[in-house]
Amino acid sequence: MRLQTKTSPLAAALGLLASLSVAGLSRAASAQVATNERSEVETVAGEVVAIPCPQDYTVICFLGTECPLAKLYAPRLVKLEQKFASQGFQFLAINSNQQDSKTEWLAYLDRNKIQFPAVKDREQALADRYSIQRTPEVVVVDGQGQVFYRGRIDDQYLPGVTRSKPQRNDLQIALSQIAAGQPVSVAETEPEGCLLSRVKKTVENPTVTYAQHVAPIFQKHCVECHQAGDIGPFVMDDYDEIVGWGDMIIETIDNGRMPPWHADPNHGSFTNERRLTANEKDLVRRWVDEGYPIGDESKIVSAAPRVTGWQLPRQPDVVLPMRSVPFTVPADGSVEYQYFVVDPGFKEDKWVSAAEVIPGNRSVVHHSIVFVRPPDGVTPEGIGWLSAFVPGQRPPIYDPTIARKIPAGSKLVFQQHYTTNGTENDDLTKIGIVFANPDEVRREMMTLIAINQEFEIPPGESAVKVPARLNWLPKDGRLHSVSPHMHFRGKAFSTIASVKSEAEDSTLLRVNQYDFNWQHIYEFSKPIDLNEIETIDVEMVFDNSDENLFNPNPNEFVMWGDQTWEEMAVAFFSVSRPIKAASIAPIKAGSKKIPPQQQDVDYSDDVCAKAKAFAGGYFATNDANGDGVIQRSEMPIVGRGLFGRIDKNDDGQVAFDEVENQARLRYHRKELRTKKKITQSKR
Repeated sequence: MRLQTKTSPLAAALGLLASLSVAGLSRAASAQVATNERSEVETVAGEVVAIPCPQDYTVICFLGTECPLAKLYAPRLVKLEQKFASQGFQFLAINSNQQDSKTEWLAYLDRNKIQFPAVKDREQALADRYSIQRTPEVVVVDGQGQVFYRGRIDDQYLPGVTRSKPQRNDLQIALSQIAAGQPVSVAETEPEGCLLSRVKKTVENPTVTYAQHVAPIFQKHCVECHQAGDIGPFVMDDYDEIVGWGDMIIETIDNGRMPPWHADPNHGSFTNERRLTANEKDLVRRWVDEGYPIGDESKIVSAAPRVTGWQLPRQPDVVLPMRSVPFTVPADGSVEYQYFVVDPGFKEDKWVSAAEVIPGNRSVVHHSIVFVRPPDGVTPEGIGWLSAFVPGQRPPIYDPTIARKIPAGSKLVFQQHYTTNGTENDDLTKIGIVFANPDEVRREMMTLIAINQEFEIPPGESAVKVPARLNWLPKDGRLHSVSPHMHFRGKAFSTIASVKSEAEDSTLLRVNQYDFNWQHIYEFSKPIDLNEIETIDVEMVFDNSDENLFNPNPNEFVMWGDQTWEEMAVAFFSVSRPIKAASIAPIKAGSKKIPPQQQDVDYSDDVCAKAKAFAGGYFATNDANGDGVIQRSEMPIVGRGLFGRIDKNDDGQVAFDEVENQARLRYHRKELRTKKKITQSKR
C-alpha cells in the first residue's frame, strides 16, 4: 500500500510539520516514541504525503546529495525498496541539508533512479522530529509512529573504509523480521556518514569571518581537492556550499582525517607537508560556532584558477594514456588494483627529468603509480618507479640535473587504484614525460625498497611488528623521500637510520596512524646524505584485531599478498647518486651493451638444477589456484619484476618453463661473476 496523497499548499504542510516537531527528545527517547500524531508534507513531485503512513510501515531515509556514503547507499536503498514495497513498507527519501538546493536534490534522485516519494525538508522539521544526526540514516516506523529500527543501512562503508561486502545488513534484517512478525534483533545502530548540517544563527559582532579568516585557510589547504570534478566530496571555494559542512569539517579536523597528513611532527621536515596550525584550527572552529559569518564579501580573495593541464616545468615531450579506451569504474563495491601495460616505443635509453600522472577522472582515481618494466636482459637497480598521482599531493620541485633512466625497449606499467562513488564512471589516466638534457644531468634518481615478505600476522593481534632493511646504499647517494606501503591492517611505520657520526640512531620518519587511503610520498625538505648513514631500517606495525575498523577479517592469519585483504610490508625510497657524463649517452635497443638472450647460452648442470628448484618454489608461492600458470593478479605488486621480464606477449600469465629459463639466465650470470673473481684472485 502506498502513502496517502492529496493536493495541499506546501506552506500549510510545513507549518503543521513544524508544530509536531519533537526535536527536544534525545535519540534514545525518540527511538522508543509512539505517537498517533501525523504530519503532511509535500514531495518534490507536488504530492502531499502523510508521515507516518497510517496503514504501512514507513522507511524514512535521510540523505544528502554530496555525502560520499549517501551516494554509495542510494542504489542499495532502491533495491531494498523494490524488494520490500510489496510487503507493506513505504520508502520515503528526505533531504534536510541546508546546502542542498531543490535542483541538486532532484538531480541526485534522478541520477540514482530513486522513484519513491522524496521531500526537501527545508525547515529541518523531520530531521528534528527523529533526532537525525547523519546522512545516510534510516528510521522505520509503523502507522502509529512507533520506531522499530533506526541507524545505518549496513556496515560495508564507513568514512575512509570500504569493506569487500557488508558484515551485517542491518536494515534488510530489520525489515525481514518486521515482515515476519518477529521482534527486531538489533533495533538501533550507530549511523556512519556525514553530519547533518544544522541551520545556525549568526552571532552579532563575530570575531571570525569567512572573507577575512577562513577562505584563505581553505584555499591554502583544501581547495585543490575540494573543487568541482575533483575527489573531494564537496567544494570548498563557494561560501553558499560550504556553510552546510561546518560541523563535518570540524569533526574531520579533530579526528585527524583532514587535511590528510600522517607524519609525526617530531621527526623530519617535509616539503609537501599539509598540516593546519593550532591557530588555523581555532579560527575555523570559532567561525562555525559563531554561525558562519561571511564578512565583507568584497574582500574574499578568489582561489587560484584550477590547474587543468600539466604542472611540469614545460609541456611534456611525450604523453601516454594507460590504454586506448577508458576503464569503467562501477557505481559501488570495491575494485581490485588494475594494471595496464603501455609500450612507449623507446628505441634508445631515455633520461626523464620530470613526469606527471594525470587521472582522467579524479573523482574515482584514488592513486596511480607508473613503473618502468625493462626489457629482457636488462636489470637496472631499483624497482623502476617513474611517477605517481595521489589526491592532494603537491607536485615535486623539479631539478633538471636529476633524472630517472628508462632503458631502451622498456614498457610502462600503470597501477590503478579506484574508489567507487555511487555512480558508474570512466577513467583514462595518462602520463606526461619531460626528457632531460643529457648535458645537464649530474645525478640519477632511482627508487629502492626495504621489503619483508616472510611475515605472518596472527588473528586478533593489534600490534604485530614487521622489520625490513634497505640493503644497499649507493656511494655519494642522497635520500629524497620515503613512501610506506601497507594495506588495511597497516597501523604505524617508522624509518630509522644508523648514523656514523652519532652514538644513537636517527628517526627519519614516523607515521603513528597509517592510513591506506592516503599513499603519501614524504619528501624531505633537505636531501639526506647517505655517506653519513650505515644502515636504514624500517618497522611496520599491523593491527589484525577487531578494533581496526579497516580490517577485512580479524579471524584470519595474514601473510604477504597482492590483494588488499592480504598484506604488504614495503617502503619505497627515492635516492639519487652521481653519474658520469659518458653514462648518459643513449644506448639503442639491440646494441652489444645489452646482454645476449638466454637461448644463446650454454648452461652448467649446477645452474640448471638451481633454476629448476627456484621455479618450483616460485610456483609453490605464487600459483594460488594451482592451475599450472601464474596470472598477473596472483603476483605481489613489488615482486613482479621477474614476472614482467618473462611475460613477453603481455598476456598476464607465465608458465613453469618461462620462470625456469629466466632463473637459468640469472644463475648463469652469477656463476660467470664468481669464476671471474676466482680468476682475478689467482693473478
